[in-house]
Amino acid sequence: MGLAIAYIIIAIYSFALLLIFFYSLAQLNLLINYLGYKKRNEEAPKFNLLDPKEIPFVTIQLPIYNEEYVMERLLENIAKIEYPKSKLEIQVLDDSTDDSVVETARWVEELQETGLDIQHIRRENRKGYKAGALKEGLEIAKGDFIAIFDADFLPEADWLKKTVPYFKDEEIGVVQTRWGHINRDYSTLTRIQAFALDAHFTLEQVGRNSKGHFINFNGTAGIWRKECIFDAGNWEGDTLTEDLDLSYRAQLKNWKFKYLEDVETPAELPVVISAARSQQFRWNKGGAENFRKTVWSVITSKNIPFKTKFHGVMHLLNSSMFLCVFTVALLSIPMLYIKNTYGHLGWVFEVTSFFILSTIILFVCYWFTYKSIQGSSFDNFVDYIKLFFTFFSVALGFSLHNSVAVLEGHLGKRSEFVRTPKFNINSIKDTWKGNKYLTTKLSPNMILEFALMIYFLFGMYSAIPLNDYGLFPFHLMLFLGFGFVFFKSITSKA
Repeated sequence: MGLAIAYIIIAIYSFALLLIFFYSLAQLNLLINYLGYKKRNEEAPKFNLLDPKEIPFVTIQLPIYNEEYVMERLLENIAKIEYPKSKLEIQVLDDSTDDSVVETARWVEELQETGLDIQHIRRENRKGYKAGALKEGLEIAKGDFIAIFDADFLPEADWLKKTVPYFKDEEIGVVQTRWGHINRDYSTLTRIQAFALDAHFTLEQVGRNSKGHFINFNGTAGIWRKECIFDAGNWEGDTLTEDLDLSYRAQLKNWKFKYLEDVETPAELPVVISAARSQQFRWNKGGAENFRKTVWSVITSKNIPFKTKFHGVMHLLNSSMFLCVFTVALLSIPMLYIKNTYGHLGWVFEVTSFFILSTIILFVCYWFTYKSIQGSSFDNFVDYIKLFFTFFSVALGFSLHNSVAVLEGHLGKRSEFVRTPKFNINSIKDTWKGNKYLTTKLSPNMILEFALMIYFLFGMYSAIPLNDYGLFPFHLMLFLGFGFVFFKSITSKA
């Protein structure tokens, strides 16, 4: 390996580590915001829903596409929402292309017979995907406020009573609630998904919202002021995360978002890795697409402070961190050989302390969010340590898959909105076997993930002849992570 190539590898490796370090510092700042906010007791002006004159009209939108396994559960749950029937309508925005349409129509008719104002709305095509369905439903929506629930969400009966009152403040455009997980303990996969989502819905959403920084509507389990949607330019289907897109356009128009950590909306997590892969791909590619679309507007905005711009840019770059992590992982083995070939470059490896420090910062941040939901006992801390490193390993295993998504997003490559299959999994006894929406095929990414598993096995072996075990734990986590993702992908068959 030539010295010039060694310097190039060191430069790229160090730059990626530095970006990860800046990301961890941003997370640490959010933790400080989060802990400070938890000490405050804030009370906003609220609608009095006991006064008929103050009760606003609400439309609930249920965007669905081929949801055979969860439609009955969804509609039964939504029918239990406690709100005056004269001030509530429900739109079932059904873009389905399978036999579930017939059953959905039958269930909707049965609910109509109970006096519920519920409509089964069909489109001729899926133009704009979910964004297109929401936009078309909005054209005929009666409500001044629009609540949105994906098919796998099960809001409590008093959900509207807990969220609608905050719109008394006319500057609030969105109220978002925290996602819960009805099948958190189903498997290792569901536990680590819940772990990551809990960090987002505590540390990030509260940390940003408490200081007036931009947050995002999470696509579901939230409610919009209709006027805000129109003022921000309405739903657009040019990114895979239409929720993040509209959120930023609304906040750039000075609308405020209210996040309610204490209002939990239960939902079902994907239990098969192919479903988690499609969801991760959409979220990460959509994040990169929104960075391309929105970041310049955030940077050049004259009506938001510098710190809000900084957190906005870091927020839009969230998914791009996978690209940094994958770069560091890929170059770590060449770096190991550079260190042992060019002794005079040994000082360069002090930059690896950035990675260690970044990991420690994230470990501390995630502990505070974990204990806020699970409790802070010693047993919970032990469970947290095991879960953190399991999560870390699997996140590393997803880094190739998610990096491809991020690169496609940054390069402007368009792709279809691929829905996440739902399973109606409520407990560990339930099974996903036979789900007709699952597809299993060996993709190029999966073959590369197997190759990377072998690559990092070689990285661990390299520590022996080089007598350098500094990167051994990192390569072990990469080996386990890529192995987990690959073997789960090829064995998860419907």
